[in-house]
Amino acid sequence: LPQCVYFSPLSNQGYHIYAVDSNPLSIYIMHPFWNSVVKILPTWLAPNLITLTGFMFLVLTFSLLSFYDFDFYASGEGHTHVPSWVWIVAGLFNFLAYTLDGVDGKQARRTNSSTPLGELFDHGLDSWACVFFVATAYSVFGRGETGVSVVTLYYLLWVVLFSFILSHWEKYNTGILFLPWGYDISEVTISIVYIVTAVVGVETWYKPVIGNIHYRNLFTVLIVGCLFVVTLPMSLYNVFKAYRNNTLKHSSVYEALLPFFSPVLLFVLSTLWISLSPTDIIEKQPRIFYLMVGTAFSNVTCKLIVCQMSNTRCKPLSLLLLPMTAVVLLVISGTLQNGEITVLYIWTAIVLLTHIHYGVSVVKQLSDHFNIYAFSLKKPNSD
Repeated sequence: LPQCVYFSPLSNQGYHIYAVDSNPLSIYIMHPFWNSVVKILPTWLAPNLITLTGFMFLVLTFSLLSFYDFDFYASGEGHTHVPSWVWIVAGLFNFLAYTLDGVDGKQARRTNSSTPLGELFDHGLDSWACVFFVATAYSVFGRGETGVSVVTLYYLLWVVLFSFILSHWEKYNTGILFLPWGYDISEVTISIVYIVTAVVGVETWYKPVIGNIHYRNLFTVLIVGCLFVVTLPMSLYNVFKAYRNNTLKHSSVYEALLPFFSPVLLFVLSTLWISLSPTDIIEKQPRIFYLMVGTAFSNVTCKLIVCQMSNTRCKPLSLLLLPMTAVVLLVISGTLQNGEITVLYIWTAIVLLTHIHYGVSVVKQLSDHFNIYAFSLKKPNSD
């Protein structure tokens, strides 16, 4: 297959970014479009600002849908539906976020400003964007008889999260970031779905496509199919190819699988919580629970990204999961039965603040490092 290969050398810093995109949708449609877009951007526009702006479009869409459909009931029969203009905004914002995510790297290469900070900022925000993307898309179908259950959506969220971390697991082991096909397909599809929903209304999605197969079933199949038919087989093939070519960075199976330990523990803890919850927390507060899980996942993933960037060993356990273990044990034991919702809100706030603090701290350290390095380059040689 043809490929788009990104190689952004920074010989002065001894760092380079190497990624491969073999998705036909990206190569033949999106990349030519992004190449046209980046040409009209001013060269003074920082790539990281483009990245942040794209991410904020997703956060704004999530916030807008939270206002009109906090509990995911609005698209169900007999409920007040989300206004059409909101779906138009969601479609435009989602496509803008997708476009800016595709343009930021091109702007960095165009202005010769590719850095490890840019890679962490881009991919770190991408990992956090997963939960905003999935939760917003869920509002199209919602819950109830005409939609998808909140428990099913929880597992679909994990399918998306696992698909994301697979790419970074590949890079941790091969040194190359193979961009997943499912990302481009899902972004374009859901942008179109938002606009169609604005035109025809959510009632259209109630009707079966063929026989007893509904649009909500296609929604589920699209997410699961992207993982098991496209992303997972390609990831395993790329790692096997590196093994066959003797280019794997980690020879033992244990070291190669280290990046999965914390995400798996997070999955186990969050699944135990919803399965053994005394108050059925996932039914009462699905949006907050998704946000908590997605943010904790992003925190774990960012640490993996830092490890693969710095060629350091991935830690098997993220410290954030230690207090979460205590919280889950207290909840499922019934100790906090009367205040479980309050506990969820407090823990979600702690996770959000911890993740933001981690991101700000890492960005500050990287910025300080490169400022010191740049100063050392300008300093006259005493010899």
